[in-house]
Amino acid sequence: MARVLISGGSGLIGSALTAALRADGVIVNHMVRRKEATSPGDVAWTPTSAIVDIAAMEGYDAVVHLSGANLAQGRWTKSRKQILRNSRVDTTRVLVDALARLQKKPSVFICASGIGYYGSRGDEILTETSGNGSDFLGMVCRAWEAEAARAATNGIRTVITRLGVILSSHGGALPAMVAPFKLGLGGRLGSGKQWMSWITLQDVVAIIRCAIDVPSWSGPYNVVTPSPIQNSEFTRVLAGVLHRPAFFAAPAIPLRIALGEMADSLLLASQRVEPAKLQAAAYRYHQENLEAALFDALVKH
Repeated sequence: MARVLISGGSGLIGSALTAALRADGVIVNHMVRRKEATSPGDVAWTPTSAIVDIAAMEGYDAVVHLSGANLAQGRWTKSRKQILRNSRVDTTRVLVDALARLQKKPSVFICASGIGYYGSRGDEILTETSGNGSDFLGMVCRAWEAEAARAATNGIRTVITRLGVILSSHGGALPAMVAPFKLGLGGRLGSGKQWMSWITLQDVVAIIRCAIDVPSWSGPYNVVTPSPIQNSEFTRVLAGVLHRPAFFAAPAIPLRIALGEMADSLLLASQRVEPAKLQAAAYRYHQENLEAALFDALVKH
């Protein structure tokens, strides 16, 4: 029976992945902070101090690393940016160092990343071979992925998931997008011309499971649908699903004043991302239609 170890197991993706794997009889345990280790099989670690229970990590077939502080929680002050970087880059370094010390290494290491890797690129079509952006998020993702890639030098197949906007009512960006619409205050962000590359939570889980199971998968994968959409059109579709108006555009300058650097990276950045490697692998999406995906996430749930 397969055994999978997950960091960030209580988050949006980790919770859904854990439930899906356990439903199929897979043994799943979580990496948790030492004081939170209460469930049998938990692996305690304190990444800020580079402390990991190495012995408890032995015997897993796959390790999935999903930890990372919430990008949208608070302005990106200097101290907040340090937290965002450390929670991705430093924790990955500690985890990969721990993997290198195992007597029996896992067959695969899967590490989260994001399409923020590419920065804001206008109408440019971005594939896994496109370079990283030079903004804060682009540089963090580059360093994050570099730490993850070290696992491959230890003979562990390594897959990096560059996640797009995940459509789920349980977390991620969608609840924050929906809130103004429910008040009748929804509308496009900035010019509305920026590209949004999205995916459902169901497909994120399915793609990670493919990454675990398919030996030929390695390196970075753009975890998005093949149908990116501009913000103005996304806004129109979302308003229709919610049966709410979308009259109130949020100009870029007030967004930047209110949110600072975060506005440019999370709300105004244009990322027209193509899942070239998923398409080459003939991955079959559960949902590629935005209207249906939003309906499933916001109405059917």
